[in-house]
Amino acid sequence: MAQRGSAARESPHAPWPSADLATLVVSAQGTVMGWSDDAQLLLGHSPEVVGRAAAEVLAVDASHAAWDALATGQAWSGPVAVRHRDGHRLDVDLRVCPSLDGQGEGHERSVVTVTPHSSGNRAASGSGIALLEQPFDQASVALATFDAELRYQRVNSLFGDMLGTAAAQLRGRSYVDALPDGTDRTWQKQLRQVAETGSPARYHGYVGDRAWSFEMWPVKDSSGRVRGVGTAAFDNSAQHGAHQRLALLNEAGARIGATLDVGRTGRELAELVVPRLADFVTVDLFGPVLEGEEPAAPEAGGPVLLRRAAYRSAVEGVPRLAVELGATGTYPPFSPARCLAAGRPLLSGLDDPDFVRWIEGDEIRSAGVHRDGIHSGMAVPLRARGIVLGVVVLWRWTHPGAFQQDDLLLVEELAGRAAVSMDNARRYTREHVTALTLQRSLLPQVLPQQAAVEAAFRYLPASSGTGVGGDWFDVIPLSGTRVALVVGDVVGHGVHASAAMGRLRTAVRTLADVDLPPDELLTHVDDLVTHLGSDDVMGAAGLPGEFGATCLYAVYDPVSRLCVLASAGHPPPSVLYPNGTVATIGLRPGPPLGVGGVPFEATELKLPESSLIVLHTDGLIHAHGRDLDTGFARLRDCLAAAPPSLEDTCDRLIGSLLPERPSDDVALLVARTHALHADQVATWGLPVDPEVVADARAQATRQLAAWGLGTASFVTELVVSELVTNAIRYGEPPIQLRLIRDRTLICEVSDGSSTAPHLRRARTFDEGGRGLPLVAEVSKGWGTRHTGTGKTIWAEQPLPDDSWWADL
Repeated sequence: MAQRGSAARESPHAPWPSADLATLVVSAQGTVMGWSDDAQLLLGHSPEVVGRAAAEVLAVDASHAAWDALATGQAWSGPVAVRHRDGHRLDVDLRVCPSLDGQGEGHERSVVTVTPHSSGNRAASGSGIALLEQPFDQASVALATFDAELRYQRVNSLFGDMLGTAAAQLRGRSYVDALPDGTDRTWQKQLRQVAETGSPARYHGYVGDRAWSFEMWPVKDSSGRVRGVGTAAFDNSAQHGAHQRLALLNEAGARIGATLDVGRTGRELAELVVPRLADFVTVDLFGPVLEGEEPAAPEAGGPVLLRRAAYRSAVEGVPRLAVELGATGTYPPFSPARCLAAGRPLLSGLDDPDFVRWIEGDEIRSAGVHRDGIHSGMAVPLRARGIVLGVVVLWRWTHPGAFQQDDLLLVEELAGRAAVSMDNARRYTREHVTALTLQRSLLPQVLPQQAAVEAAFRYLPASSGTGVGGDWFDVIPLSGTRVALVVGDVVGHGVHASAAMGRLRTAVRTLADVDLPPDELLTHVDDLVTHLGSDDVMGAAGLPGEFGATCLYAVYDPVSRLCVLASAGHPPPSVLYPNGTVATIGLRPGPPLGVGGVPFEATELKLPESSLIVLHTDGLIHAHGRDLDTGFARLRDCLAAAPPSLEDTCDRLIGSLLPERPSDDVALLVARTHALHADQVATWGLPVDPEVVADARAQATRQLAAWGLGTASFVTELVVSELVTNAIRYGEPPIQLRLIRDRTLICEVSDGSSTAPHLRRARTFDEGGRGLPLVAEVSKGWGTRHTGTGKTIWAEQPLPDDSWWADL
């Protein structure tokens, strides 16, 4: 079958070769043997006419002279009237050319060409073609058609402009060859898929720096065969830009301000805008902002001191930093920081005299402009709640276009969101520092000296946004060389939790001075917490019905080596015994403080000398989301390999059990038990007989001489005489006298009565009431503690300077 006409005769805008020359091959019998696409375009018939009579297809009388030429294999040409498939008449020139072999002999076929010749028909045809071509050329979208091999067939001027090539130069070129460098090749894949599958497709992508939406559809003949592909491209750069800005704002809502950290918020802003909006960005803040304070308003016309909080570059190391991260830079009034005083963002570039002046005043900045090609800048103040926190400055050098007003509005919105997050972080930092300062001021800074245990502690505030909690610990020296070890946890976080913790710690210390047993002490503290929960002050703080706490109170006696513990909903302690065994103490825990109505029970256990007891809050065992069993198992494993130093033990437990940024605060108290041996304690049982008082004084004097404390005999005899006399007169048997040589000299007299003596001032003629004031006068301290069998009256006096202290 004959091929399409010469490209030289065709319009560069024609969708296919011009229909001015239709070609068909006819046999000597007048049967169509070949049918070109041009004939289909001109006459409307598809290639299915092959095999039919040419006279029937062309609607030409079979007696016409043209058919004689076909039958005899002679050349012929002349005007002929033919019928289009739709029935209208076409006046054409018909040319019959016999097909010859290599010897010039005729074959049994001829090539027939059909060309319109009538001026009327040509005018009508030209008018029709014009009506088809004009909308194509004048369309407001970029249009193109391709053949089955994806070669350009027809292109309007907008499509050529899109590719940066004249439309006439695209005709006949392969689609791939005409694409600009850097164009996404997905477009080619989509176009080929349409040609192969015959299914329409849509594609969105970039050509150059513009965003386009492409509609692609198959062009089929009457038989449904795909003959090419048509495309329409819509420039939606504006809509795409708006969509991108909206997407960026949505992303900003999820990424900026995820943590209450000023510096991290600045980094999140920088990471968001580079490289999508800018090639380089710096975030500079007033110094007080990073410390949680409110900055002073910048003075108009004066230099501004700003600290570099964050920066980001699309190309690492480019440009060089004029102010390093964390350093403070001085920004003159003509620098981009001038937007701070005005409170408005600004665009600047090489056409801005102030910008050029600022750049040229610094060698590093000047080199960045001239070497790296920085051409456009933007400065936006970081403002929140009427406070100026700093400035964000953006630069471009690889982005071809300068910043526009739309970019400025977008960055202003992003900066506003970041500023609010930074201000929230600043306010949180201030509150966190305040609460932490309060918390630390309410916790012991140095543990008191005592002989019962050697202790070390750690307190770690939470690193998350929940703030400082109400965890606390304490070491309280008690009478008889005993010591109380306390760990507690107030529900909640923040200043209110710290304040409540301080009140509870004070209450525990006060009750500990009364020498209450652990279970009774927790009962009194429980009543206090119940009252605090309904206190008008706590209610005004927003804590009614939610105020509560847990507490573990343990008393260790180095003389008996007995440890008595009671828990109010608090995790039990763990013990490392001298033989290497580790155990979690099985307590009978009571409810948390504030529940009320449920009694607390005490647990007693014997602790060998040099046992290591670990008290802690639940943050230590719940770290990493562990359950209680797993947390205690991890604690025991770490404790089994504890180093000899208590400080190192604390560090090991904290480092092994806690993440780098714990979500809850943790209080940890580690104590190694000591014991007072027989050579430091002397005990005598006394009968209920007034005459035994003299014997008690004598035994005490002999014991002091054995200890080398003879100079303390006078005071000790006076104390022993008064306390034993009171026990015989007012108490009940059994009566016991005990002397303890520790850091002080302690005299204790116990009896079976629970009636406690009271210190009072004796009147002139009173026979009694002078003994206890005298004991209080000569002693360093005195008091009463109740036991399960009665009470103990004790008095403590300092050791002589030349005695026990010299032996240490």
